[in-house]
Amino acid sequence: MKIPFRLLLGSLIAFSAGCAHPPATPPSEPAVTTAKASSAPAPTPLLLISIDGYRANYIDRGISPILASLAQQGVHATDGMQPSFPSLTFPNHYTLVTGLRPDHHGIVNNTMSDPALGKFSLSNRDAVSDGRWWAEGTPLWETADQHGLRTATMFWPGSEANIHGKHPDYWMPYDGNVTPQQRVDQVLAWLDLPADQRPTFLTLYFDAVDHAGHTYGPDTPQVDQALKETDAALASLVQGLQKRNLLDRINLIIVADHGMASVPANNSVMLDRIIPLNQVDVVSLGVLAGLNPAKGYDFSRIEAQLEKPQKHMTCWDKSRVPARLAYGSNPRVPQLLCLADVGWRITTTDYVSKKKGKLSLGEHGYDNQAPEMQALFVAHGPAFRQGTTVPSFPNVDVYPLMAHLLGLPAAANDGNYDAVKAMLKPDAQ
Repeated sequence: MKIPFRLLLGSLIAFSAGCAHPPATPPSEPAVTTAKASSAPAPTPLLLISIDGYRANYIDRGISPILASLAQQGVHATDGMQPSFPSLTFPNHYTLVTGLRPDHHGIVNNTMSDPALGKFSLSNRDAVSDGRWWAEGTPLWETADQHGLRTATMFWPGSEANIHGKHPDYWMPYDGNVTPQQRVDQVLAWLDLPADQRPTFLTLYFDAVDHAGHTYGPDTPQVDQALKETDAALASLVQGLQKRNLLDRINLIIVADHGMASVPANNSVMLDRIIPLNQVDVVSLGVLAGLNPAKGYDFSRIEAQLEKPQKHMTCWDKSRVPARLAYGSNPRVPQLLCLADVGWRITTTDYVSKKKGKLSLGEHGYDNQAPEMQALFVAHGPAFRQGTTVPSFPNVDVYPLMAHLLGLPAAANDGNYDAVKAMLKPDAQ
């Protein structure tokens, strides 16, 4: 049975007000650029929403009623959408807007090393905003800009960088203190702009579910609370779109970048107990550890040791990564990779000591076929079929789908529009 949005919203308005605080001052944004002239009618607006770390089966918990209603009334991949490998945040967010696998767009990990550019990490704001790291891909907002469409991104990874000399028309540097409600308010404010300034392609990013999953583990009350608060923000968005008579005139695609797996505190593979760390350059640790040769040492001996069968992890030279993972050819991929079994992490005794036992109890980055890594996919709007479920598909297919919806030529990508076009109504295909 379809649940009318007005009934769901009526029960959630009070909750939404209680868990999301209105901004004291509106979030700042870059100055409006000059209007773009176009003789063609503007396509239907498209809003791409990411709920970071929303594992596909979280929706079955019954505490995301607005999201469940959008899924019920639109298109839902009930078994989830398969992330690209590695199932990490920055690689998969950039895959979603470029259609390229991480090995092809160059954001191969949340933590990377490049001989010319140095070190990249989520906390390195200079690197995150440096367009050279992102230049191997062409994000959808760049193509949209080239064809006269305005774009706006609310914290999407990559949008802070000047990629090929371009930012989205409206964008904001990431600030984790901006509440879900403030993020929604900003998107609605962009949709309220005059027609010649209004964006046609927008993105919106929520991260509370991912943070709670890391800190407490996926099967905890804290994750449930984050799910409720995020759904309340979606309720506010839906209400705002209804007020503007936009809910049935905007296409919504709601995704996650990856899922989340529980990792008990004691489930750690101590890398320094297997190899001497002074003989390698450790690029990354965690679920996917990456090692490069250190000067003056025989790396072949390290590789031989780690590529032997190991407890709770599997290691490969980058040239021997299983083909199905589509990973290892990019120069930024470290020479040796070690992938933890689901439910385990790869770390060092020194790191554990520094953390004083306060390790992340939820992780992602695992084999992208793992059930725990499957990501949310819901679509709703005038272009999409109603009450339709679809089988799992790879997230590279989202990009050509979005390009089609916006009437844009897709840049070179790894996706397959034909594999997902059946989720559209016949007249939208």
